Parts: sequence; C-alpha cells; structure tokens
Amino acid sequence: MKLTPFIEKHIALGAKMAEFAGYNMPISYSGINDEHATVRANAGVFDVSHMGEFFLKGPQALSLIQRVTSNDASKLTAGKAQYSCLTNSGGGIVDDLLVYCIEENKVYMLVVNASNIDKDWQWIKSHNTGNAEMHNVSDKTCLLAVQGPNATKILQSLTEMDILNLKYYTFAKGKLAGIDNVLVSATGYTGAGGVEIYFENKDGAASKIWDAIFEAGKPAGIKPIGLGARDTLRLEMGYCLYGNDINDNTSPLEAGLGWVTKFTKEFTAKEILEQQKEEGVKRKLVGFELLEKGIPRHDYEIKDFTGLTIGKVTSGTQSPSLGKAIGLGYVAAPFSNIDTEIYIKVRDKLLRAKIVKLPFN
Repeated sequence: MKLTPFIEKHIALGAKMAEFAGYNMPISYSGINDEHATVRANAGVFDVSHMGEFFLKGPQALSLIQRVTSNDASKLTAGKAQYSCLTNSGGGIVDDLLVYCIEENKVYMLVVNASNIDKDWQWIKSHNTGNAEMHNVSDKTCLLAVQGPNATKILQSLTEMDILNLKYYTFAKGKLAGIDNVLVSATGYTGAGGVEIYFENKDGAASKIWDAIFEAGKPAGIKPIGLGARDTLRLEMGYCLYGNDINDNTSPLEAGLGWVTKFTKEFTAKEILEQQKEEGVKRKLVGFELLEKGIPRHDYEIKDFTGLTIGKVTSGTQSPSLGKAIGLGYVAAPFSNIDTEIYIKVRDKLLRAKIVKLPFN
C-alpha cells in the first residue's frame, strides 16, 4: 500500500487505518459520528493526499482541457476553480475533477480521484494532440482539507493570505506556517465551509504544516477527521462519490450534473449527451430518506409499490446530523419526482422511503 506523508501522525493519534484507493488511510479517530459533528459545528482536518494532481501547461493546455472535460474551462480566470467531468466516448464519466486556473490560458491544475489517477492520466494523454505540457505531481503533492465553520478563522493566524474572505471556488497562493508556495482553495466536499491546502512535501513541510494547524486550532478544539466522516458529510450534501454514484457507465445528465455539462464547446461525448438532453434520460440519480427503521446500502434494490425493481442504491447511511437513514440511487425517470414513494429492499424486507430534494435536511 502507498503511504501519505502524514502516516506517522495518523498512527500516533490512534487512527483506525484501512486500504483506500491503494493507500493506507485513516478511516476514523474518535469515531465517525463524533468526527462528523466536529466538522459540522467546529473544524476538522482531513488528510486527502491520496488525491491526484496534474499540471497542464503551455498554449495548448486550455484546448486540451476543453476537449476532455464537460464544463467550460475558458470561463476560468487566474485564481478560480471549477467542478467538471471527464467524459468517455460512450457518454459515461471517466472521473469527476476540479480544474484550477493558475495562469489564464497557460497553466492549469487538475485534481482527480485517487482511484483514477492512472486511468485519467492515460485518457487525457490520449487526447493531447496539441502537445500540451503534462506533469503528474500526485506523488509529491500533499493535500489537507480543513473543513468546518471555524476552519478559516483558525488558519488565518498562519498566513498573510486573506483566506477568511476567500470566495467559493476561488484560491490563493502564498506562505502558510512559514512554508512557501502553498495553494489554499475554497471548494469543499463537506458543505461545512473551510479550505483545502496543497503543497509540496519538501524539507519537512508536511509535518510543519500539520503541527502548525493543530497548534493554532488547539484552543478551538480542532480534530483530525477520517474518511468515514468525509463520506457521511458529503452524502448529507448529496455530493457524488466516484465509484459509487458515478462511474464509466453513468452520464453527467443522469447524475444530475447537467450544470457542469456545457454544449457551447466541442468535447468528448458531446453528441451523445446532447441527444440525452433532447430525448430525456431513462434514469436519474435521486436522494431519498427511509420512512421506516433500517439503513440503505450500496447496491440494494429500489422497488415500486408492486415490488418491481426500478433502480439501485448507490450510497446510503444513517445521517449523523439528521438522525435518519438517507441515500442516493438511480431510479427509472418516472419515479424521480420529489415525494414519490419508493421501497428499499433491505435483506428480505421492503422498507418505505420517499424521494427528497438535495441537500438532505
């Protein structure tokens, strides 16, 4: 298994570790519910250094990004980021990702999912007909997500960058905790506010920044948070997880990602997705809550009132914040309207549920 530069910190803190996307990662420290509540009410630190980072540079960088992603990266100016999808030739999603504009028309950073680093790299490379400069810096890039309503207040004391007023989907570069060339962005995957911190691990930078964050946040009660709570936090917001809610066989339109699918430019699968938009999709990703006691799990069948299978659960949990069972799943389009009653097959029982608006509340 691969290790992040923070492995010794996790072990010293007594983290429950497990393999995730080929990395030995912390799943929880004090318990998922406690960590979840910490992020919603205060601030927590996630080690997400397993994520992948690619730099695309040169005069052909933007045109390459435009060819392979669904969103319109030409709208980005320096200091801004956007959420997007890499689409395959069949209209499915190779990966979902973030595109950061470092220097307009010249330098971009793509942040991809850990499990898809090699796949994404090869896919983008295969479309690099204009010879844009490509650099995979995943192995030397550290990434900490400091999330929660108090996150930026805690971090502001460590930098002269104005991160207290950092707008959503923007970023700044500068010195943090004495380390140069740190990129701080406000994209988030928890819905609780906060920032992500990207930096190269050289001269002990990983340990210095980790220690500085926890020292600054000690009076406020900042805590380390594992991937277990990251999953429950993102699910409450209705955010997709690659491999669960989206994959090579789901289209952005089926997944409710039409807002990052722009038909004003040419990109892979544009014609297929235009046809889907025109004709309407046959299934849709929806949020639902259980009306009876039970927990929906990945791949559980979704049924209609006659017992006919109409879809499958892609993500599900007992929501720590809401105190009820929630989930995401694909259902046949006629059953996708808000308040439609559906049934989740849990073992041999059919449990009543209803379609709800996202994010969950």
